[in-house]
Amino acid sequence: MPLSTLTSEPRPHRGWIRAIRDALGMSGTELAQRMGVRQQVVHQFERNEVNGSIKLDTLRRVADNLNCEFVYFLIPRQSLTETVKIQATRKAREHLEPVEHHSKLEDQEPALADREAQLTELAEQLIDRKGLWS
Repeated sequence: MPLSTLTSEPRPHRGWIRAIRDALGMSGTELAQRMGVRQQVVHQFERNEVNGSIKLDTLRRVADNLNCEFVYFLIPRQSLTETVKIQATRKAREHLEPVEHHSKLEDQEPALADREAQLTELAEQLIDRKGLWS
């Protein structure tokens, strides 16, 4: 299964820890015993997961005690190459706008095709330069 299909799968409303624990028929007390912590700590882990404040190392420990693999990854919304091209075009446009403004004031505005060619050329030059994301 491609990783991108996982983004459409919602997280269980009570979190993965609770969902897996319930599916295993394991109580919070039993998980706490396996982890060497108090039951309240397990419930705090579950609350922290739901509100997004759980630490990755905590999730890793819980997963291990639930006999689960812990997997962490980021899935780009589009190709990284496309993201870089979009940012380079954005930066090129920012750079060229003042020049275009002055050209309009002096009634020397270049043709649309020329402006697009300039934008594309500058964007390609910016791709491998520092400061692309600032």
